[in-house]
Amino acid sequence: MKHKGSCHCGRIAFEVEGEIKGATDCNCSICQRVGALRWFVPKSAFHLLTPDDAASTYTFNKHRIKHRFCPVCGIHVYGEGADGKGNDMAAINIRCLEGIDLAAIPVNHFDGRAL
Repeated sequence: MKHKGSCHCGRIAFEVEGEIKGATDCNCSICQRVGALRWFVPKSAFHLLTPDDAASTYTFNKHRIKHRFCPVCGIHVYGEGADGKGNDMAAINIRCLEGIDLAAIPVNHFDGRAL
């Protein structure tokens, strides 16, 4: 299934292919503040519809994840990184997807503060 999403102002728009079987709610210092629910997909399933440089990038701690957000409206849309096997991944903020029922998606709570 193909999903469309964007930041609030539309400066960053994307499509992502896949079935949302669940999302992750992390309590690390950034995720807790942002309130994102992340759906991890292979980077190849994620396609920006707007220029890459439309998004700003923030990294912290070990700099393993590039947190991508809109410099205009401030919405954290997605992140880029790698899984434990080194595969390129995208972490989609499912709150930015159009037409999904957030209440129907199982949420896994991850203790990011323990890392």
